[in-house]
Amino acid sequence: MTTQRGEDIKARVLSLKDLIAYQPAAVVSREILRQKTGSVTLFALAAGEQLSEHTAPFDALVFVLEGNLEVTISHQPHSLQAGEMIIMPAHQPHALRALNQTKMMLVMIRA
Repeated sequence: MTTQRGEDIKARVLSLKDLIAYQPAAVVSREILRQKTGSVTLFALAAGEQLSEHTAPFDALVFVLEGNLEVTISHQPHSLQAGEMIIMPAHQPHALRALNQTKMMLVMIRA
């Protein structure tokens, strides 16, 4: 896996927040690891941007790197700030909305 500058990120210490950048009025995503058993994806969401309600067949963990995020799971909202995480259970509808500029890491567990 490489960074945006073409650098190898395997076996290196890097700041997750530095691996992705904000874009105005957009949701930016960057997958940093994919295996049969799961994936790790970074997101940078401009203030007010969201991921619409959907379901996934696997458990997932969201960790907020910076900013504030509202995560709604089965119609129950949860407010997260930098340093906090939440587990989104498989098959439950969920949505995410950035309350301000927010960077997060999504860890999807497939097995």
